[in-house]
Amino acid sequence: MSERPGERRPVRAADRRGERGRAPVVVIGAGLAGLTAAAYLRRLGIRVRVFEAGPHIAGLAKTERDPEGFVYDFGAHFITNRLAAAIGVGAHCRTVKHYGETVRLEGRTYAYPMGLMRRADFILSAIRRRAIVDERRPPRTAADVFRLRYGDALARRVAFPLLEAWSGAPADKLAPSVAAALQHGIGHTLLLKLDGRLTRRAVAIGYSHEMPESPNVWHVYPMGGVAVLCQRLLEGLEGCIELNSPVQQIMVDGDRVVGVRAGGQEHAASAVVSTAPVHVLPRLVVGTDVLRPLARFRYRPMVFVNLRMEGRGLLPDTVLWTPDAGGPFFRLTETPLSMPWLAPRGKTLLVADLGCEVGDEIWRASDEELADRCLAHLDWIPDARRRYRGCRVMRSPIAYPVHLAEYEDDRQRFAQSTGIRGLVSVGRNGEFAHLLMEDVYWRTLDAMRRLVADRAAAAA
Repeated sequence: MSERPGERRPVRAADRRGERGRAPVVVIGAGLAGLTAAAYLRRLGIRVRVFEAGPHIAGLAKTERDPEGFVYDFGAHFITNRLAAAIGVGAHCRTVKHYGETVRLEGRTYAYPMGLMRRADFILSAIRRRAIVDERRPPRTAADVFRLRYGDALARRVAFPLLEAWSGAPADKLAPSVAAALQHGIGHTLLLKLDGRLTRRAVAIGYSHEMPESPNVWHVYPMGGVAVLCQRLLEGLEGCIELNSPVQQIMVDGDRVVGVRAGGQEHAASAVVSTAPVHVLPRLVVGTDVLRPLARFRYRPMVFVNLRMEGRGLLPDTVLWTPDAGGPFFRLTETPLSMPWLAPRGKTLLVADLGCEVGDEIWRASDEELADRCLAHLDWIPDARRRYRGCRVMRSPIAYPVHLAEYEDDRQRFAQSTGIRGLVSVGRNGEFAHLLMEDVYWRTLDAMRRLVADRAAAAA
């Protein structure tokens, strides 16, 4: 497991003697974040126990192949070569040579981002907004940020519809932090795209905020799927992981974690690393109500409809955003345009993202009903219904964290500390943050370094 360049391990071998007789660190969840945390701690000689509620590791990161040769990735479709190298699977990855995004608006397709910025109405609107902006007033909502960044016209017709379909909330009810993932400038984006064309690699743009972007960081696909990362992290953790073992309680005495209850038994813990969705932590933690505000935090449920189709190149590029009202989906992805090996020759997969709520009409619909709804809005693809060969549907009740402005202050406090000594929350769900896999990895390592330093200070 790689360290950041120029950094040292926070605990030397001689410091490990202090671990003798101490209760283990309990890790809740055996996904990427949980296994990264456990592997790092175990490497430093710290005892760990990992409780995973499900029957297998890897959490949401899993890959399935059907008898026809179609590959379905639940979670990330690809990673970066930097993350692959850090975990030790770089030699077992294929290079992704191309990746692009487009926007379909009013029956036309625009390249993202520059295609949209060539529209005169969007350019004039952006200029007018810049002319009247008051730098003394910081943006209070995501709507404010997007109006300032793109102008009223593009914000209203593109950004807001996509944001609201993705989050299930109006743009003026979302916190400004929603826009943080889109902080890269146009010039920076264009330079990286040019580098990608010259090197014939899909240079990563906007996939990591923890580490610098450069032409030397590109997208790769692990042979065997993204779950291979978790399989590699599992090495060295034999005997530490207990599957089908949900944690029912995290026990706190005063202001410090002392143990967990899992499988009907209490287990002492010197610290707890949680990857659980933060809105369930108030129910898990007993002995304090300091985490009560987290119960309000919301996650957006999502349905992903994988349409098996005849032909290839049905979309103008790998990702197509569809902000126009009327369709059930807000994004379509043709993964074989970037990774041809994900579908048999002459065939393709279209993945449609549908926002919903658990139990609503979309959530309850059958696979074929969902496919029919999607196909009804693909009439701009020649012979779409004739090309259709079936589908596979994946549902997630916690697909994305929703940063509502009403609890943004509580979210920012939680981002600094859980308020309970020895309790650390990591991962996308555990941090309630818009993180992709590489940032989950680096941020988890940073959190574990702080945890180890705190433990060493407490033992001194």
